Amino acid sequence: MITYEIIKNDNDINTYIREADKALLALGYTEHSFAHVTTVAVRASEILKGIGKGERCVELAMIAGYLHDIGNLVNRVDHSQSGALISFRLLDKLGMNAEEIAAIALAIGNHDEGSGVPVSDLAAALIIADKSDVRRSRVRNSDIHSFDIHDRVNYSVTRSSLDLDCERGEITLDLTVDTEISSIMDYFEIFLGRMKLCRSAAERLGLRFRLRINNTSFI
Repeated sequence: MITYEIIKNDNDINTYIREADKALLALGYTEHSFAHVTTVAVRASEILKGIGKGERCVELAMIAGYLHDIGNLVNRVDHSQSGALISFRLLDKLGMNAEEIAAIALAIGNHDEGSGVPVSDLAAALIIADKSDVRRSRVRNSDIHSFDIHDRVNYSVTRSSLDLDCERGEITLDLTVDTEISSIMDYFEIFLGRMKLCRSAAERLGLRFRLRINNTSFI
């Protein structure tokens, strides 16, 4: 059985993740390396565990989260589809069974807001885990005066948490934003599509997605 520990300790997989992130660094993107993919892996697994999914489903969520951005090795454009195909090959080579490969490839191929749809519970958890990773430490540009809007919004987030309340049937992305650095409107300008996708993903899981910024609910 292929486990998350096997995946995260695979030298080839880690090389691909590292090189994919180097490409995004050259393009001026925020961090998409091990901190991001590990955060996504843990959050996706916590979501599915929290709503009562089985141990193996939770493990698959961690694997999908770790591999979800590997398609950036090919190109940022359509990276979710490229990532699904790369992950398919890697997992098949390791001997994972077809049903589990299919579940992971489907989730990865549908995680991006450009073309993704929460077609499965695993895809839904991956979407929410990925789009909720907004934090200052993802910004790699050290010159605040040359920040673009993505740098500015991520850098302005001084605290971020994703909170699942099964009793209320809600999952809440709770942010503290320094409005001296970025306005709330800046956040919505670049992340509105992601938040709408998170809402659809939450509905797939039988939850309501909520966004709270500086103690004010927006969704």
